[in-house]
Amino acid sequence: MNMRSGNYLLSIIGPTAVGKTALSLKLAEALDAEIISVDSRQVYKYLDIGTDKVSEEIRSRIPHHLIDVVDPKEVFSAATFVEMTLKVIKDIRQRGKIPILVGGTPFYYSALFDGILTESLPKDEKVRKELELLWNQGCKEELRERLKRVDPKIYDKVHPNDGRRIIRFIEVFILTGKPMSWWSSFAKKQKSHFRPLYLGLYRNRQALYRAIEERVEKQFSEGFVEEVGRLLSMGYDEKLPAMQGFGYKELVLFHRGVLSLDEAKQGDIKATKAFARRQMTWFRRFSPSLWYDVTDRVPYQDIRQVVERWRTILNW
Repeated sequence: MNMRSGNYLLSIIGPTAVGKTALSLKLAEALDAEIISVDSRQVYKYLDIGTDKVSEEIRSRIPHHLIDVVDPKEVFSAATFVEMTLKVIKDIRQRGKIPILVGGTPFYYSALFDGILTESLPKDEKVRKELELLWNQGCKEELRERLKRVDPKIYDKVHPNDGRRIIRFIEVFILTGKPMSWWSSFAKKQKSHFRPLYLGLYRNRQALYRAIEERVEKQFSEGFVEEVGRLLSMGYDEKLPAMQGFGYKELVLFHRGVLSLDEAKQGDIKATKAFARRQMTWFRRFSPSLWYDVTDRVPYQDIRQVVERWRTILNW
């Protein structure tokens, strides 16, 4: 099957700090490809250092898509990701190039290739606990009315005393900007006709944790602290979803005088490691996939073998 006209999409996956970006740049050069970012934080403008965006110089040589596409005040959903990605893929192929998906947001891949499964919709323990507290404090009617306003279709199907589901449906709306009934319809109607071919990178835990620590140290030394201060001075509220990512959340607390700089840095490292573990839990389920252990090598060391193997599989 010819990659330029077929339904297969090469997708580079793996935990944060494993080396996906380095490999993607080498592959893009070798295959005359363009890169589509699959990263729920790189979509936001002004969030640069903390999200490890590639430089403008690199983007001028190798086109990157779905980076800097929305203001931090906007809600960017998985549905929006799918809509924009499908348009970008079409444009790239019409120009005779190969699209490569690169990034560590499993939910976006699931949305594109599988449709949205409601059980895989985003969750936030803090949001859920706040809603549960309201429910337990006697605000049941208030929460029921809230669900009725944001999702009247699902409201008619849930028992008024089913607090667990009411809270979950409100949580979904808060986190995605779309009601659960919309997601259910989206899952049935918007499944992509594309098929993934995953190229996965992994390192042993010790090596991955060391890479994460080095990355955070580098970010802090290259202006991450100032970047968050600048965002706050621009009026971006700390409660915005864009400002809730690891590193940003901790540095907001530093600027508010709640954490010391070292506490913010260590909090960033801890949160990033936890995120990497969650990523691998999801990515292990992805198929079909070829996994490469890059513990003791740079990710693009075997670039020729990688390219030839994928060419054989796809009959390029």
